Amino acid sequence: MAKLLTRRKFLIAGALVGGGIAIGYGLRDEKPANTALKATTGQGEFALNAYVKIDKEGQITIAIPQAEMGQGIFTALAMLVAEELEVSLDQITAEPAPIDPVYANVVALMDSLPFSDAHHKGEATIGAWGMKNVGEMLGLQATGGSTSVRNSWLPMQQAGATAREMLIAGAASKWGVSAKECEAKSGTIRHAASGKSAPYADIVEFAAKQPLPSDIPLKDKGIRRVIGTSQKRLDIPGKVDGSALFGVDIDLPEMAYSAVKLSPVFGGTVASWDPEAVKSMPGFIKAVKFETGVAVIADSFWRAKKAVEALPVEFDDGEHRALSTQMIFDAYEKGLNSSDGRSYAESGDVLAEIGSNSNVVSARYKAPFLAHACMEPMNCTARVDDNSVEIWAPNQSPTLAAWFAEKVADVPAENVKVNSTFLGGGFGRRIEIDYVVMAVTIAKELPGRPVKLVWTRENDIQHDMYRPAAMADFKATLNNGGTINGWHTRLASPSVARSFTERLLPWAGADMPDNTTAEGAADIAYQFPHMLVEHVPTQIPVPVGFWRSVGHSYNGFFTESFMDEMATAAKQDPIDFRLSHLGNHPDYSNVLKKLKQVSGWQKPLGENRGRGVALHESFGSIVGQVVEITMLDDQTIKIDKVYCVVDCGEVVNPDTVVAQMESAIIFGLTAALFGEITLKDGRVEQSNFPDYEMMQLAQCPDIEVHLAASGRPLGGIGEPGTPPIAPALTNAIFNVTKTRIRELPISKSGFSV
Repeated sequence: MAKLLTRRKFLIAGALVGGGIAIGYGLRDEKPANTALKATTGQGEFALNAYVKIDKEGQITIAIPQAEMGQGIFTALAMLVAEELEVSLDQITAEPAPIDPVYANVVALMDSLPFSDAHHKGEATIGAWGMKNVGEMLGLQATGGSTSVRNSWLPMQQAGATAREMLIAGAASKWGVSAKECEAKSGTIRHAASGKSAPYADIVEFAAKQPLPSDIPLKDKGIRRVIGTSQKRLDIPGKVDGSALFGVDIDLPEMAYSAVKLSPVFGGTVASWDPEAVKSMPGFIKAVKFETGVAVIADSFWRAKKAVEALPVEFDDGEHRALSTQMIFDAYEKGLNSSDGRSYAESGDVLAEIGSNSNVVSARYKAPFLAHACMEPMNCTARVDDNSVEIWAPNQSPTLAAWFAEKVADVPAENVKVNSTFLGGGFGRRIEIDYVVMAVTIAKELPGRPVKLVWTRENDIQHDMYRPAAMADFKATLNNGGTINGWHTRLASPSVARSFTERLLPWAGADMPDNTTAEGAADIAYQFPHMLVEHVPTQIPVPVGFWRSVGHSYNGFFTESFMDEMATAAKQDPIDFRLSHLGNHPDYSNVLKKLKQVSGWQKPLGENRGRGVALHESFGSIVGQVVEITMLDDQTIKIDKVYCVVDCGEVVNPDTVVAQMESAIIFGLTAALFGEITLKDGRVEQSNFPDYEMMQLAQCPDIEVHLAASGRPLGGIGEPGTPPIAPALTNAIFNVTKTRIRELPISKSGFSV
């Protein structure tokens, strides 16, 4: 078994990241790159490098370090390998990679720089270099931040190329010819001079004995056959026929089941309980108490659920028993009205510009807490033995899952095994480790037997790590030419990075810069002579976490709504007004111009119809969207169509880009129309889909996606479609009704679908 990240490494790397220090390679293990994958090979199967296995039957298996949660990453990364390996995608099977530092997601660490850095604009910087070193040392496998393709683009292509060259060298060795005279094509090695040829299956054993080549040139774009073409997804057949394995599908011999009852108040603990009261219930095996709740283990999930619901328990609500949504927004308002704040973008002297101008446009915006509400409820199966622990879980970071399983079970790192399944939705929720810790804690009470923990939907909605609620104040001025002269943004919200860090390493949390708080507001492409973007960090007891597009999800709404307000103040067309502020950003301008064209922006719509626009860059990709709506009456909206133009740099699988834009748009519309988590008496008021609604099929608009690659650096695709959709919708509502919506969801302003 490959050596896992040890607690010592985790703690040291955590201290380095938490303290803002980045140093190099001292704690990394030196071993062959294919060590971890080699440990997973079966009879007649050979690991040619860390990513590619081939067996004597010709089966090619690609190890994928990232979690497949519907975003098509198994297919995209396999395509990168297939291109250089000279095989078609249908010859490849993808599987989750084992846990090993060689699969570290260093781009996610580089993107998490806790201070403003030109890396976020695509430049090579010392800060990014340092975080890359920390990422390599930490060896953290993680899926998030729309980094999967960006992180694996080069390693996966190199894996395909090195495997190809090893196969060529193996064939040349077998045939006694020069490798330079051999070529790989369609899964076969050929030697034209002798007429010899052989499929990879016949050569792989010889290839495995060859040294790992280096400095192999990769294909030029002009001769690629796989990358850039729409390919059928590798994960879809199993999801259609039911053979795909999700966490909730796990079924093991002698498996028991557990359900939980958790403190309804953030920070609450168990004060007393009476397990004797449920011991006689059908299927009961054992009751377990932990700090924040109780569990029942039974012979079926239903019996565990019924027993834990009947289990008498009293909770100590603690110091947050009076917490409410209004108290949190009051704290935000106090922060915005103070002189506190951390600057994330500054040019000119905006305070002087606004202070000396009598015609200042101002607005305040609010966004609510949001839950992740993954389709597959939170779950984890764990088996704890005397000196080992094994878990089966849909997760976004097997490294974190392994470390915390090791810690809770108190076993050696080398005796931890994590089996990663497909994810029925992730959106940042499954990078958390609370459900893994809970599952292992419960399974410890039934040693030697696997115990499957499944949360109810109520557990999920009321005990999430929520998208932060946020508030923002905007002020701006116009010059005589009708363009913005001064732009001042003040934001208030908690820090996701701090909240997440404190859950992993409570001692490492600190009030540090966190770019997730200002992303989408401080890094906008619009150019103003005077600009200041500040954030006021506000500590709250509500756990907040990564959510699809994180800070962009609310800052995109704030910024693009206010940009529309400024276009109205300047009496200009919203698209033309935006174009006039894009200066030397032709890639942004190109997206907006294409959007104007494909949406028929200047074509009049019928009575009671309107359209709105938004432009936003996140995770390296530029997305523009136009929403067309019909007002069925004064307050009822029908969303007719969404036009979307995206520039994500080079495209691996165009069909997946389109699908991810469609997915992100529906995800964002759901939040804009319905999404809101509210608090009363320290408790989340929502509990299930009747009061935390999802967008229904009949409410979905027609969506038309266009790709507009400009040659910009590679961008992400899983999240960038979400931020522009809310402001495009609310700007469309204004276009028809002349009512500005400055708070989400739109029901706050009396509108519905």
